[in-house]
Amino acid sequence: QEQLVESGGGLVQAGGSLRLSCAASGRTLSINTMGWFRQAPGKEREFVACMNWNGAATSYADSVSGRFTISRDNAKSTLYLQMNSLKAEDTAIYYCASTRLYAPTCLRAIGDYFSWGQGTQVTVSS
Repeated sequence: QEQLVESGGGLVQAGGSLRLSCAASGRTLSINTMGWFRQAPGKEREFVACMNWNGAATSYADSVSGRFTISRDNAKSTLYLQMNSLKAEDTAIYYCASTRLYAPTCLRAIGDYFSWGQGTQVTVSS
């Protein structure tokens, strides 16, 4: 099983930017899809973005489309989430996740992912 470690969270003012990173180690060759999810206080964990590890597809939640960009560096086994034009409602713990499952349009359901990082806090002040 792979291990995932997120970094890059922090405190930023509304309108600012952050880039999250997720370093994968272990059985990374088995990864076919990776995604970002987030959980705000008192709310359920929700999908943010996903990417097929071969780069064939990406998908975004409507709430972040046009502001966030998911990317990866295969050589470093690292997934990124560039977050621009941040809003107060983006405040949450952000989790990286991976799975051996694959879909042509990438996977958005939490239940499709089997490895999770510990999360990194993103706080956007208004």
